[in-house]
Amino acid sequence: MTTAESNFRFRCYRTPFYHAEKWTIGTIARQLHIHNGVVRRVLAQAGLPKLGPPPRKSLIDAYLPFIRQTLETFPTLTASRLYGMVRERGYQGRADHFRHLISCHRPRRKAEAYLRLRCLPGEQGQVDWAHFGHLEIGRARRPLMAFVMVLSYSRQVFLHFFLDARMESFLRGHVAAFSAWGGVPRVLLYDNLKSAVLERRGDAIRFHPTLLRFAGDYRYEPRPVAIARGNEKGRVERAIRYVRDAFFAARTFTDLDDLNAQAAAWCIGPAGDRRCPDEPERTVRAVFDEERPRLLALPDTSAPVLEHVAVSVGKTPYVRFDLNDYSVPYAYVRRILTVLADPHEVRIVDGAEVLARHRRSYDRGAQIEDATHIQALVEQKHAAHQHRGTDRLAQAAPASQTLMMRAAERGANLGAITVGLLRLLERYGAAALQDAILEALVRDVPHPNAVRLALERSREQNGDVPPVALVLPAHVQARDAPVRPHALETYDQLAFRQRELSRRNAVQLKEPRDD
Repeated sequence: MTTAESNFRFRCYRTPFYHAEKWTIGTIARQLHIHNGVVRRVLAQAGLPKLGPPPRKSLIDAYLPFIRQTLETFPTLTASRLYGMVRERGYQGRADHFRHLISCHRPRRKAEAYLRLRCLPGEQGQVDWAHFGHLEIGRARRPLMAFVMVLSYSRQVFLHFFLDARMESFLRGHVAAFSAWGGVPRVLLYDNLKSAVLERRGDAIRFHPTLLRFAGDYRYEPRPVAIARGNEKGRVERAIRYVRDAFFAARTFTDLDDLNAQAAAWCIGPAGDRRCPDEPERTVRAVFDEERPRLLALPDTSAPVLEHVAVSVGKTPYVRFDLNDYSVPYAYVRRILTVLADPHEVRIVDGAEVLARHRRSYDRGAQIEDATHIQALVEQKHAAHQHRGTDRLAQAAPASQTLMMRAAERGANLGAITVGLLRLLERYGAAALQDAILEALVRDVPHPNAVRLALERSREQNGDVPPVALVLPAHVQARDAPVRPHALETYDQLAFRQRELSRRNAVQLKEPRDD
């Protein structure tokens, strides 16, 4: 029953508007600020007789037995499908009015009662994902997913945000929660998400083998709830609602790490200071301090949670992983390699050999390179210098491609423009170069000089120090190379050897010779 219906029933019993005051249904609805249908439904459920003249006959009256019988057999049958069935039997009414009438005759599902469930300390925890919109990272739009775990006894909440809902992130959330609590609950309740349950036929459940191995390592029991029965894990559902209202609403953050730092502080701060629902006289923190010693101990060793992805290297020395390209040594083109990734690092391996290590990027279409990988290939491809510079500019400042096309239309030297823009890229950085190129394109001057003027103008406005390009010849660089000084003990050893040699020579001179 809705709140409006409850309020209307209370006020009807205290003041008989309909029978004593003879108010019409429309007047009651306007005065109580509710819908006419609510008034009719409450009056019908109360069993009160209707006042006034008998209702007029309706076109649907002749079809009511068929409609009621059909709805008893198929309670969820849509009104549009039922309208088509009665139209075939001669009904001439409008579809919108028919849908309104069907809402009055559709059987109502009986309200279900639930038992209050109690758990022992350290016995149970509940886990679920929650979607919190998206994050724009460069050219990528990543989903912002919250991993939420709550202890059923103390209602202690753990919250951590990820940029996906993959199995690896799911397990990383478990590890982080267990580490934060210093223990593991004996049972964890899961919804029927693919990270936990692969297939379900009645009571027969096929768990995800990765989750089973993980649960075996941490010695807890994974237990899924029934299908479409969110009430069986109501503690984590309420915790997610609490996170949305008390933490995420109006929250500002710079990046994902900042958001997770705020979430960790919130879990041990305001979330722990709230009253425990089962023991209102104590806080969640106090109840959790009682529950913590009864959690299962953490295992002595645990394997790191890594993403294992098989990738193929094409003609170019890059592998594609999570929307971005990572460089590998050029000798491994046309090969099948393996990517091992964590939230911060991407490793590319061939068997047990680590070929490359890169920082992980959550952008889209980015090229993450090791300079030695590309330089080795460039040295073998003499004609690739110019193309390499153009590709580097396209990645750092995409507007450079438009500038190149406009310069080519005017017959400019593209090689000189590429070299000039690369120098500006090294001095000022990618973001400043992109803005300067856009300003030069607006002025319709596709030349490095216009880009340099825009960069200098922006630098003067910001009050930055002018960048100085220090280019030294090769022989000067070799001469100024740092020299590692010898240890002073070596000089002592040389002096000792010199003294020993002098002493031996003096002894040989004093000894008599046999002629």
